[in-house]
Amino acid sequence: MNRKLARRVAREHGVSVKEVREECQAAIAHAYRKPNFYARQVYSKGATPTTSEFIAHAVGEVKSKCPNI
Repeated sequence: MNRKLARRVAREHGVSVKEVREECQAAIAHAYRKPNFYARQVYSKGATPTTSEFIAHAVGEVKSKCPNI
């Protein structure tokens, strides 16, 4: 996860950057216990993508579907 993004989310929610990173990874891990078709489309070096891998995929999807953003 990008440091700037993590700091912004942490500040907006009144939590630490560490907590933001841990909660994001926990949410991804939970989703990958029983991955669906869309979850399997995310590139990952391991069984569960890192937060950075997941966000990179999401950004790529948005850019491909909404090129004018």
